Amino acid sequence: MLSLKDIKKDYVVGDSTVSALKGVSIDFRENEFVSILGPSGCGKTTLLNIIGGLDRYTSGDLNINGKSTKDFKDCDWDSYRNHSIGFVFQSYNLIPHQTVLSNVELALTLSGVSKSERRERAVKALEQVGLGDQLHKKPNQMSGGQMQRVAIARALVNEPDILLADEPTGALDTETSVQIMELLKSISKDKLIIMVTHNPELAMKYSSRIIKLLDGKVIDDSDPLDKNVVEPIKQPEKEPTKADKKAAKKERKKLKTSMNFLTALSLSRNNLMTKKARTLLTSFAGSIGIIGIALILSISNGVQLYIDQVQSDTLSSYPLQITKTTASIGEIMNTMAKNHEDSAKHDKDKVYSQNAMGEMINTLMEETKVNNLEKFKKYLDDNSDLKDLTSDVQYTYATTLNVFTESDSGVMQVNPSTLLEDMGYMSSTQMEAMSMSGSMGGMGTDVWSEMIDNEELIDKQYDVIAGRLPEKYNEVVLVVDKNNEINDYVLYSLGLLDPSSLNGIVRRAMAGEDISVDSEQHVYTYDELLDLKFKVVPTPDFYKKKDGVWEDMTDDESYMKKAVANGTEISVVGILRPDEDASSASISGAIGYRHDLMTYLIDEVDNSEIVKEQIANPDIDVFTGLKFKTDENAADTDSSSETVSDSTADTESKADETADSSDTDKKAGLVAGDSSMEIPEGMTEEQYKALMEQSGASDTGELADMGMNAMGSMDMSAIQGGDMSSLTETQKKYIASLSDEQLELMKQMLKEQSDTNADQLANSGKYSTSNYDNNMKTLGYSVVEDPDSINIYPVDFASKEKIIDIIDDYNDSVGEEDKIEYTDYVGLMMSSITSIINAIGYVLIAFVAISLVVSSIMIGIITYISVLERTKEIGILRSIGASKRDISRVFNAETVIVGFVAGALGIIISYLLTIPINMIIAHLTDVPIRASIPVSAAVILIAISVCLTLIAGLFPSRVAAKKDPVIALRTE
Repeated sequence: MLSLKDIKKDYVVGDSTVSALKGVSIDFRENEFVSILGPSGCGKTTLLNIIGGLDRYTSGDLNINGKSTKDFKDCDWDSYRNHSIGFVFQSYNLIPHQTVLSNVELALTLSGVSKSERRERAVKALEQVGLGDQLHKKPNQMSGGQMQRVAIARALVNEPDILLADEPTGALDTETSVQIMELLKSISKDKLIIMVTHNPELAMKYSSRIIKLLDGKVIDDSDPLDKNVVEPIKQPEKEPTKADKKAAKKERKKLKTSMNFLTALSLSRNNLMTKKARTLLTSFAGSIGIIGIALILSISNGVQLYIDQVQSDTLSSYPLQITKTTASIGEIMNTMAKNHEDSAKHDKDKVYSQNAMGEMINTLMEETKVNNLEKFKKYLDDNSDLKDLTSDVQYTYATTLNVFTESDSGVMQVNPSTLLEDMGYMSSTQMEAMSMSGSMGGMGTDVWSEMIDNEELIDKQYDVIAGRLPEKYNEVVLVVDKNNEINDYVLYSLGLLDPSSLNGIVRRAMAGEDISVDSEQHVYTYDELLDLKFKVVPTPDFYKKKDGVWEDMTDDESYMKKAVANGTEISVVGILRPDEDASSASISGAIGYRHDLMTYLIDEVDNSEIVKEQIANPDIDVFTGLKFKTDENAADTDSSSETVSDSTADTESKADETADSSDTDKKAGLVAGDSSMEIPEGMTEEQYKALMEQSGASDTGELADMGMNAMGSMDMSAIQGGDMSSLTETQKKYIASLSDEQLELMKQMLKEQSDTNADQLANSGKYSTSNYDNNMKTLGYSVVEDPDSINIYPVDFASKEKIIDIIDDYNDSVGEEDKIEYTDYVGLMMSSITSIINAIGYVLIAFVAISLVVSSIMIGIITYISVLERTKEIGILRSIGASKRDISRVFNAETVIVGFVAGALGIIISYLLTIPINMIIAHLTDVPIRASIPVSAAVILIAISVCLTLIAGLFPSRVAAKKDPVIALRTE
């Protein structure tokens, strides 16, 4: 089965060559106990190592079962050692950090035997050598004889064909030596045992065959295989067929040894556990870089989370807004700037005017356009990517949310709020502008606003301090500030405080009157606020049909009480308070309502009788019963207008065309004797008193009576024509009391009245002065598919840019008339902040990464030291069949463990350090930044640590793999 043919082994030492074996030829039987004797240096151990595949012969051939080993590769020798050879060494060569059972199992692990079978066979082998009760001891807890028995059990566990024993009793006492020799003799009944020894007595007593070596040659063989045996004539070997080669290859693959990574981890873990302090210090050194990077990432993450929150909160208040009629502010500014640059073409010797106002108006007219929101809404609804990029897409409509509250004194309009107008602070036109400002994220006059349809975002921005969030269309929430306070403007607007006490207060204050405002701090319980009820009344309910036309009944108190009583009841079901960490809020008003309240109201309006009648009769004004003026009937009106216009031509030439119309109305009212009119702008109080004295009136009431009496029967054409002869003495006296300015204003008033009369005369009572669209707008009619504006709330600035890309894609796909213009209120206000934070973080990480690289190099050095310390273990592993790759895997596993521990230790320390860091940040700043390491970042950092240490350990592991197993086994 085993045959050595002219084996020679030479060692090159410097410039000389030493021959250890000089043509040794020996044939061995399948089962015999062979002892090889000879003095030290005669080549006994070299011969044993060549037979065991640990060393390579220089020339000759080693045949195993008739197969030459000349073409054996490393993997073939590894498989041969693992499956055919069992080693028993003089110094036992057990791995000290492994248990007895693990030492024996190791060879089976390399063979790929399953865990259960591995355990069973190892226990059986230990029981065979009498150590069945010592399974979990470490080698240093056993005697020399016991350790040698473990070595024999390890050699036998893989059921090898050959057992090689190198001085197995050299380190044992006589009694133990006899026990070991008896054990080996019993094993030789079934296996070939080749023992190298210096003890001829033991060899003579237990061996069945003794071979003596001297100076690398066999000088004696007590029982050679060919003694009295005629060797059969060898038949010429056949050329192996393709099937034979395939079968041989399959068999080699089956016998190939391989240590799995878990085994390598187990070996390295046990080794590291024997050096806990050094392993811990090494890991801590490696973790310093991880700690630095983790802390930077934690602070950067905290800042980024704060920025994300600010972005989300800000964008929930300042969406991308697309209105039906819009103008690109950017385009307007660019056009005006370009026009200004182009117009500045003159010398600088004088001062020139700049036509900025004209350019602005012209540019505004050019850049203002009407968006087709019906088509764009359908595009947005069909876009599947939009959901992930937005917190909400809000569609608003022209339908007015009319909210009232009922009390014993009557009904009060809550929304749209008229409080500022009642106070005399601003006109209804200014109020409307303020309400539009509120819808665009500014401070509007209305305290009711639509909630964003994103409960998750609302939960982040607000705390529900009482009740709950609304779940139905007729449920709303009340929003207080961070101090649980409500602005008194809201209290007046909602009727919680009496708004009538503020009527005209601004005018009275400007007139110098002493006024007082309720400054007491009022307190409300949560239950009181949750008991608030309101009524929503659709605009069509303000009208009543009389004599075939619809009449506005808002001035009829009894009618309005009934209309409000029949309105939809709205309940306050929750009270919200902004979260302390929220930088902005999505609910702009004090009352937040759901979007489905507006859709409900639209449906109510659309199904009202007056709206249905107007839709059914698009040519008839339901308010007057008259036809709308159209292009078809406009020609008749034009000819009539020309005739009337001729009669007023003289008046037009005398009127001052540049007078301010609103101021003229006030002065004309005063001229006409309207006592309710305030002092006209441009007239001082002294001039006002002089006017009354000149007219002979003691007060405004008397002046009013005089004016009304004088103008009651006055021939207005006489005034226009300058003919005073037809006037009465009273009228002449009144005219004489007027100043030139007042007389001129009277003429202008008469001109405006003439224009109105001319239009009415032209229409001859046949056509309405309104049109279909205005009537539908007045009634609050809307179509859900065609919103008045679209508010898109991006999740963050990156999402906003993607949404803009979506809008741009839409614009590219439609014609010029359907392109969308939008308003971006936030713009690039914070878009660069994230990039700056990231850049700073990357720079800091780059600096800290240097320490990480240095610590990795240090771990590589420590691993190399470990290689030197575990050199003998390398030899042991190679002797039982471990390949060079397996050896590399063992040390790679060690670096992986160290890297993992370093990474995990760094993350744990970093997490602990974030506690004082957050305390310091909270103490030094009011910014709610919470340093925290993202889980994904922690995992990535640990992976980086493992990868870097693995890379650092590649060189030491390669050194370990290349070590000569024979030399490694000699290392102590």
